[in-house]
Amino acid sequence: MSAAATELILRDELRASDRPELERILIDSKYFRTDEVPVALELMDDRLTKGEKSEYRFIVVEREGKVVGYCCYGLIACSVHSYDLYWIAVEPTLQRAGIGRKLMAATEERVRAAAGKRIYVETSSKTQYEPTRQFYLRCGYKLEATLADFYAPEDGKLIFVKVME
Repeated sequence: MSAAATELILRDELRASDRPELERILIDSKYFRTDEVPVALELMDDRLTKGEKSEYRFIVVEREGKVVGYCCYGLIACSVHSYDLYWIAVEPTLQRAGIGRKLMAATEERVRAAAGKRIYVETSSKTQYEPTRQFYLRCGYKLEATLADFYAPEDGKLIFVKVME
């Protein structure tokens, strides 16, 4: 049975038992540098420790009882309606099966419900991130800004935005 035909369960609850599998997904995806993975884990730990008091929100995707992806988003500090999508990752063997799109749509739905007006997402300008950039564009995000040499020489930060309607 294909990933698309298998029922996906999206939940707004991050569980401590999700953490090891999400860490593996982040590492196996090959899209995140080794110094980035601990940052993603810090956000998970913040949510697991503080619960609803955490500024970070999570959507976790399960397929056949197994965690296969997640996203982390939150209201940008000092903004009344703008959100950041901090992380989005899907099990590498299931990428291109529509799970990332479902995560994006669910995030947008929750941001709208919270009276959010904009979602920002950033990525690297390096060639290896072209599939990520194309994914954001297919999801209706537009390139808003480019910060040259932000992460390293020849590695700029690209900021995408989607205005919620």
